[in-house]
Formats: sequence, structure tokens, C-alpha cells
Amino acid sequence: MKVDVTQRTEVDAFVQGAIKKYGRIDVLVNNAGLMALGPISKTLVDEWDRMIDINIKGVLYGVAAALPVFAQQKSGHIINISSVAGHKVTVGGAVYCATKYAVRVISEGIRQEVDGIRTTIISPGAVQSELPLGISDPDTATGIKEFYRQQAIPADTVARAIAFAIEEPGDVDINEILLRPTSQEL
Repeated sequence: MKVDVTQRTEVDAFVQGAIKKYGRIDVLVNNAGLMALGPISKTLVDEWDRMIDINIKGVLYGVAAALPVFAQQKSGHIINISSVAGHKVTVGGAVYCATKYAVRVISEGIRQEVDGIRTTIISPGAVQSELPLGISDPDTATGIKEFYRQQAIPADTVARAIAFAIEEPGDVDINEILLRPTSQEL
């Protein structure tokens, strides 16, 4: 299904569609994200709003759609994709980093508040994806695209980390995995 995570009704329909097709859901992976980097002094407010809508509200909409189902099933696993940017603020990344910190905080809140639901935060560094294409500031885009070209790791690295967290026994909660290219500082 195609889903716009900024539209709560579409996220709800996605979860209900999965239940209709498979009879239940066991894992929700919140993986949508926008990395619109640029100096905060450029006040790219529309891009900030879009990042907040996708990176924070999109995660919350997924959580809101899945939690009632997981509560009814008495089991479930929410995996939220954050970023190394959720661990360290970088020049040109203040708002993006804030959204990724928020993903970590939301995930930890779920872990503390909701019994029987596993939560995992995956915080990747540079991964081969379309993420650098979200940067409109030309100076920032040039540097980041070159960095990704030289250092980004394959996307299946993140998939393996997700599989690792899922495959643990039900009484084990892998709370967080931070992974990045060996040559990436953070």
C-alpha cells in the first residue's frame, strides 16, 4: 500500500489493511523520513514544518494506529527509525536532529508506558537511499551528497538490524541499535 505518513487516515488504513490481509500485525516499522538540512539562519520554515510532519507526526500516527491493535493482541513490536543525528547535533542539521531526538524520546516513552509492547530504535548513519535528495540548500546538498557517495552503507544493513531486533525472543527487547559506516565519525 502507498501511504502518506502525514495523513493519519492513510496510516490507519494501512494498519487496518494489514490486519485484513494477514489477520494481525506483529511489527510496525516507522521508517519514513525527510532530511532537509541547511543552516538554521536560512529559516527554511516550510521545510522545518515538513520534517516535523513526516519525522515526528508520521511516527506518532503509526504508533496511534498500531498500539490499540497490539494492546488487543497483548503483543507487538514498534521499530522506529531515528538517526545518528538523534545522538549528535550537526551544523546545518538543528531541526532534522531535533526530529530524530524526538523519535528516540517517543520510543523510550512507549517502552516505559506500555506493558507487553517491544520497542526498538534504529539509528543509522549514512545509508544508500534517497534521503540526501531532500536537501534544498545547494551548499549543504553538495557536501552531503558527496559524503553519501563516498561513505554510505547499503540499505540492507539497516534491514539486518531490524531483523535482529525482531528475531529475539518475546521476553527480550533490543532497545536501540546505532549503526553507521566504519569511517563515519557520528
